[in-house]
Amino acid sequence: MAPTRCPACPDGMKGPGKYLCITCWYALSDVTRRALNRRDSLAFGRLRQLHRQIADGVLLAEIRIAT
Repeated sequence: MAPTRCPACPDGMKGPGKYLCITCWYALSDVTRRALNRRDSLAFGRLRQLHRQIADGVLLAEIRIAT
């Protein structure tokens, strides 16, 4: 699979299976990254929360994911 555009920034490219480019990923808080790294039946819902907050203009450092 080829890299695709990062949903959080205009210039970043994210690899296959990644939610964000590396720069944007590390702009998230540790707690948010840990929540997004969890692989369980709620993982897709957490990804949707991330994308919704990005679309709403929430700063990456302020994104919070309900677990």
